[in-house]
Amino acid sequence: MAIEMMTLSGFEELIPCDVAHVILGDYLSYHHQYKRINKRARYRFEQKDWVGIQKDANVRIEQYLQSISQTTEKVQELLGDKIHDRQTWKEIRHLFFEEIITFNTRNIAETYFNSVFRHCNRDGVDLDEDLMFISPTISYGEFRSVIPIFHSLRLVKPLAHVIEQMFHLYDLNAPFENLPRDIGYIVDVLEDHLFREHDHQHIKLELAKSLFYRNKCAYIVGRIVIDYKVSPFIIPLLHEQNGIYADAVLLDPKDAASIFSYSRSYFLTDTDMALDMVEFLHSILPQKALSELYNSLGFVKHAKTEFYREFERHMENTQDDFVIAPGIKGMVMTVFTLSSYNMVFKVIKDRFDPPKKVTTKIVKEKYDIVSRHDRVGRLVDSHEFRNLHFDLDRFSPELLEELKRTIPSKLSIEGNRLTISHLYIEKKLIPLDIYLNKVEVNAQKHIMQDYAQAIKELARVNIFPGDLLLKNFGVNRRKRVVFYDYDEIEFVSDLAFKKLPTARHEDDDWMSESWFTPNLNDIFPEQFPQFIVGDITLQDFMRERHNDIFEASFWTGVQAKLEQGEIISVFPYDENLRFKKLPRITQNKQKKTAA
Repeated sequence: MAIEMMTLSGFEELIPCDVAHVILGDYLSYHHQYKRINKRARYRFEQKDWVGIQKDANVRIEQYLQSISQTTEKVQELLGDKIHDRQTWKEIRHLFFEEIITFNTRNIAETYFNSVFRHCNRDGVDLDEDLMFISPTISYGEFRSVIPIFHSLRLVKPLAHVIEQMFHLYDLNAPFENLPRDIGYIVDVLEDHLFREHDHQHIKLELAKSLFYRNKCAYIVGRIVIDYKVSPFIIPLLHEQNGIYADAVLLDPKDAASIFSYSRSYFLTDTDMALDMVEFLHSILPQKALSELYNSLGFVKHAKTEFYREFERHMENTQDDFVIAPGIKGMVMTVFTLSSYNMVFKVIKDRFDPPKKVTTKIVKEKYDIVSRHDRVGRLVDSHEFRNLHFDLDRFSPELLEELKRTIPSKLSIEGNRLTISHLYIEKKLIPLDIYLNKVEVNAQKHIMQDYAQAIKELARVNIFPGDLLLKNFGVNRRKRVVFYDYDEIEFVSDLAFKKLPTARHEDDDWMSESWFTPNLNDIFPEQFPQFIVGDITLQDFMRERHNDIFEASFWTGVQAKLEQGEIISVFPYDENLRFKKLPRITQNKQKKTAA
């Protein structure tokens, strides 16, 4: 790609200035495209273009990578043999910072610069404060918007008028199925949950100006403010054959946390001020790290920047050692953690234990699939790092020996610095097999019920875990089962689910090896129980409650729906909260209100 050089002989000193402006111009172009993709989510929702919404979520990720790649080519051509010169990059960084000092998206611009620098200096480059934006540059808050990013309404009676006004704020270009009915539902829930204990004169409703779009749902995201105390207010909107309708009203922080979970796909939402939006969300989700919230908005690379800063702060404020993660050791990954930290560190082994036949390349591809796919609350998102440094004295002797044995090609030690050339970092979960051993029978049945539900929900979004062993699933704080071992993950649509062939002789079932030869992509669901649980009581429970997942017909039925292009809704909140699930007496009350 030719760059038209504006510098003449004797003006080579201006090359750092040219590079800074190339990066700046490409960042502005990237950010415009990011906003454009988000803006069109509204029109896709109005037109029920669910495939388009899902595609745009991936396009947004790909667009960042393509932009960085193109900028890198330009910078490499401009710098030539100075591409690795420290002093040149120090000057470029300074000039870039001078240009973005008044940006309201300065934090995102800095991360864009970091990405370009890393791509230009791939060979063992360190995270360098002089050449990159590692720590926050002063405070990002001084250039926040002078116009609030949220609407503010006083919750006064009659509440129905306030809620009607709320819906008109979003002015969607599609009819509602029955707006008076939905207003009645919402008023009823608010009356029941709020006004029995609080004077409505002191309650404010603050609503993000943009809807949050994901898959087949648009969310009104807001907060209820009572005497400076803040709680979530979220309304999922669905658009079906008869129009748009409100599906629920979510007021519990746990439900809000589930909507913005690390195990769900990123939102498409139109926001000019990423920092303002993240702080607004953090007010209703104080337990979530800022990195998680940036991630939820689709600022994946900046989320990684924020995560690294959070990790550094954690290391500075703790003293415990890294240790081998609890649970059965994996055949593909070496996993370690800190007891004080809610994350685990996963490194692909140099050699895989039998009978694993995957390659390092395949494992990376599987992680890439998960990062782009609908995670439906059942797949853990992760941050991928290269050349990450640690203090050697924070590693237990047992872990250090394990790393030297399993990942020697990715491990280097110089003095007190230990460097791992490639790893993934993701949320720490309790391995399902360990969880089952710690709880009583009723809790075991409850979690196995959710395990089966997890398999079904993954199937509906075209994901087959491949290895259904319990050790490959974890339990999060909300007692939900989440899958985290991706080396054998496959698309349901690529597999052949078959009924197990009938044995030829009575002895066939007792043979140590299979008496028939399956094709490479053949799957026999009747064999699943032997991989799921060893406890015969739980096996019987699973057969009684979820025997369909052990039958080929369930899977071929899912395949048929996927082939027809059907996008199946999996709700990120308790189905019992849906207005359609309200007790009949409440529904009758709402009908009267609507009338």
